[in-house]
Amino acid sequence: MDTLSGTLFAIKRYALHDGPDLRVTVFLKGCPLSCAWCHNPEGMRPAVQMLSLPGRCVGCGECLTACPSGALSAGQGAVERDAKACTACGTCAEVCPALAHEALGRRWTVAEVMAEIEKELPFFADSQGGVTFSGGEPLAQPDFLEELLLACGRLGVHRAVDTSGFAAPKTALRIARHTDLFLFDLKHMDPAAHRHATGVDNAPILANLHLLAEAGARVQLRLPLIPGFNDGDENLRQTGRLAVSLPGVDGIDVLPYHATAKGKYAKLGLPYPGADIPAADPRQTERAAEILRNCGLRVRIGG
Repeated sequence: MDTLSGTLFAIKRYALHDGPDLRVTVFLKGCPLSCAWCHNPEGMRPAVQMLSLPGRCVGCGECLTACPSGALSAGQGAVERDAKACTACGTCAEVCPALAHEALGRRWTVAEVMAEIEKELPFFADSQGGVTFSGGEPLAQPDFLEELLLACGRLGVHRAVDTSGFAAPKTALRIARHTDLFLFDLKHMDPAAHRHATGVDNAPILANLHLLAEAGARVQLRLPLIPGFNDGDENLRQTGRLAVSLPGVDGIDVLPYHATAKGKYAKLGLPYPGADIPAADPRQTERAAEILRNCGLRVRIGG
């Protein structure tokens, strides 16, 4: 199964906030949610995307000649791309000397990903360090994810899956068999509010959370704290009551909102959907943490 392939948009080394100790974080492309505060907009679409950066174009024409689908043409001061004709093969990015084209994601085989992970094995020795599969939503590529988890298990590497929990129950249980730790987001307890901000209902997410906890999976809850959305006292209390009711769960990470991804949206030519979200207030963050502590939870601010 080393030839099985999936789509990634990044591999991040020396990650410190994606699970215990030092990690390699593998970002799988594609997500069924559309959160207004998403930090990885380049990971939302499942397919590879091609991005042109006109300000870098030097007009050399290399990409026009190389493009196998004829999707590129000379425009006013920069190359123009026919999105319908483009097959996202990445040839233009490979030949452009000015880096005026960029591929958002590419197909990787299991063997290729594991070759990158194996380079970091010395850093995992004598620690809980390992690999975290994130996204996007890693559960959206279950076959590819499962093979990566199995390959990491054969090497004795600690495996974490960072997930929204939105997946079929059989997928969640299948992946749980090969996962040492789930980093599981809880975004809002109210179904309507959750649907409005993320595009999906929270019922499958909450059902999978119960399913994983009752199956004995190790779950670390995470609350992305979004001002004006889920930082109200009642939602925090409901979140806390749910968390303490789950077997094996005694802690939650509170992750204050920040707008550092705004530049990514600009690069992609997209409006930033979190433009109206106010900056995180440290006092409200501490208040949220205190409400959760009063529910009986161990609370850590930040991941």
